[in-house]
Amino acid sequence: MFWVLLLLLAWAVTGTACTRLCLAAVHAAAADADAREHDLTLYEAAFLSGGPRRVADLTLVSMARQRRLLLARTGWATVVDPRGRDEMERTVLGAIGPEGQSRIAPVRAGAAAADAVRGLGDRLVDAGLAVPAGARSGIASGVRQVQSASVAVVALGVIALLAPAPSEMPRHLVALWFALPLALSLSCLAIARIEVHPYSRWASPAGQRLLGALSRGTGGTDERTYLTSVAVRGINAVGEPDLRAAFAHREQRHDGWDTDPRD
Repeated sequence: MFWVLLLLLAWAVTGTACTRLCLAAVHAAAADADAREHDLTLYEAAFLSGGPRRVADLTLVSMARQRRLLLARTGWATVVDPRGRDEMERTVLGAIGPEGQSRIAPVRAGAAAADAVRGLGDRLVDAGLAVPAGARSGIASGVRQVQSASVAVVALGVIALLAPAPSEMPRHLVALWFALPLALSLSCLAIARIEVHPYSRWASPAGQRLLGALSRGTGGTDERTYLTSVAVRGINAVGEPDLRAAFAHREQRHDGWDTDPRD
């Protein structure tokens, strides 16, 4: 009855993995159920669309269009007006540093990791509009565990069928018994695909609904509409060639040959 031990192991692996995935999905769904509808600010829309770095990009673009920050084509940021009008602008100015000049890449990274942006994310999570970091990693980890469990069940079934030990159970019935935990794991993956798939990396379904309503109102030509497009779509929404060129350097590493922004 060696195959029975393998079957019990298959059920244990499958049951544990499916339970963890279900608990992670329930936790994420509970956060969405507590969502409170409200009008998104530009910073909130940026966070839900692209996370902390999108918030930094939006702030840089906004300040550049107000001529309070100069973003050079060479990838440098220069402070023109050192007075921040809100917490995010003060965060960007702090990331640039007291010298008033810095490359955009470290400014972007520093602002994205600042307390102000983390606080914004925490408030969105509390409102049920953003996916908690634990839920994002928990669901992804749960799906991987169920996938691994499916592979393990198949492997255990093959071992049971190929085992030389004599068994009174016909082989096709042994295979049928192992098909049960496999069906459970595959069903769990299918349900997760349907129920969990609507979650983006940052926005919960409630947050995505608000973003969808916000996106439908980006057809105007005023400044807020422009910044809303940047918040939702990122740097791809920037129309000015010089500004786009400045952000083309935002992911590049320092190579020891930095160009002075005034060149």
